[in-house]
Amino acid sequence: MKILHTSDWHLGKRLYNSERLPEQRLVLEEIHEIAEREAVDCIIVAGDLFDVANPSNEATELFYRALKKMSKNGIRPVIAIAGNHDSPQRIEAPDPLARECGIVFLGFPNSVSPQFTLESGFKVQHTDEGFLELALPNQKEPLRIIATPYASEIRMKQYFANNEEQGLRDALEIQWRQLAEKYCDNKGVNILMAHLFVWNRDSEPPEEPEGEKPVKVGNASVVYADLFPHQLQYVALGHLHKSRSINSGGVPVYYSGSPLAYSFGESNQKKYVHIVDVEPGKEAEVRKVELTAGRPLLRRTFEVVDEAVAWLQQNAEAFTEITMRTDDFLKSDENKRLRMASEFLVNIIPEPKNRPNDTSGQGKIDMNQSVTTLFERYFVEKHGQQPNDEMMELFNEILNLKSDK
Repeated sequence: MKILHTSDWHLGKRLYNSERLPEQRLVLEEIHEIAEREAVDCIIVAGDLFDVANPSNEATELFYRALKKMSKNGIRPVIAIAGNHDSPQRIEAPDPLARECGIVFLGFPNSVSPQFTLESGFKVQHTDEGFLELALPNQKEPLRIIATPYASEIRMKQYFANNEEQGLRDALEIQWRQLAEKYCDNKGVNILMAHLFVWNRDSEPPEEPEGEKPVKVGNASVVYADLFPHQLQYVALGHLHKSRSINSGGVPVYYSGSPLAYSFGESNQKKYVHIVDVEPGKEAEVRKVELTAGRPLLRRTFEVVDEAVAWLQQNAEAFTEITMRTDDFLKSDENKRLRMASEFLVNIIPEPKNRPNDTSGQGKIDMNQSVTTLFERYFVEKHGQQPNDEMMELFNEILNLKSDK
């Protein structure tokens, strides 16, 4: 049995003011092509389908068109769960129509999908809270999925009373173990898909992606990898945007990562889907297939404007962010040269080389000083360097305009 694991599509997400839907359309088409080439039996999408709870019409249309194409009317079923960016109610709303296309949506940790059968041979034959057993068109053995969509903080408190952190771990471990003991044996393929922050018990978890809605605060809501039942053959996770494996000491546990880089913290990061080859009673074999359709995100620091311009021109098709370490602020013509060098330059971050260390005068303002002197002092304390001549000319021009009124 061959399963494609993907997550964190974040459809509709922008990079500051830059539209990403055309890239998202291309990368979803690439995922479809990989599923075709690899003869995948089932696709699982582990949450963060959209970037916001109320996505645009364009993002919604792209989502449903892509899933319908991927599912091939149930010949290659798609199972998708809600992430922390998604509205679980909205995710589940189209489920009756989606089922006719071989797509199953689960929005809540205790969601129960109805049983149904399609002409393609796809069948949801057993269900429970957070559990599906599927008959796939080209497979003799069933696929069992323990599904854990993201639970919000409010929902966690409803489920787990006052001890939210320990309650989440205990409740999930109990739910997973009971479902695994009841339904998961070596006569079928057994996997778990979840949108959670999972890490090793005795190591420091990584930072969540830049711009990501946090699932954890400190170590709160971190679910430990050793809690997964031994009956499982693969754990498919969503939330972290980098493809990575988590050492569970037993079950293979993987984040597939996002198909596109969504912040400059992901610059130069390769993106993948995971192809999971698994048979009953055997540990899954996992292969990463690189995605190439997305526009890369690159960041770099420069001290010379000419070097920055040359680098931007060499990487004109990438979204870029540059940091300029200078003695003075960039002049308007230098800023214009940088902006003209690349259509997709997103950020220019000034970084003064020499910030003054003497802060003994901070907090003491002599209001007898001239407005110009006060502005210069403010600028130094705010930016760590003296304003250049161009900045002072602009400031004085504003003062003159004010005095003329």
